[in-house]
Formats: sequence, structure tokens, C-alpha cells
Amino acid sequence: MKRIFQILAYLNKLILPSLTKKGLDPVKASKFQLVLIGWRYYITKSSLD
Repeated sequence: MKRIFQILAYLNKLILPSLTKKGLDPVKASKFQLVLIGWRYYITKSSLD
């Protein structure tokens, strides 16, 4: 199961935009951007466990 999350984390890095590199303020983020942040956090956390 961990391997699946590692693959998803790698794909996230390739496909999804890095919002922190763009200097996104989480307070001003749209709902979609917050979902992307949450998704990336969940996948990264799961791949490291």
C-alpha cells in the first residue's frame, strides 16, 4: 500500500502545480486550491508513513 502512495506522490510532483513556490497565501486560496493542498498533504504524509 505504501508503494501506491509513493507513486501517487511522484505523479503529484510531476502533474500538480506547486502552490507554495508561487507564494500562495493559504488564507486567500480558493476552495479548489485548498483541496489541492489537502490532497498533496494527504498523499505525501501517507507515502512517508
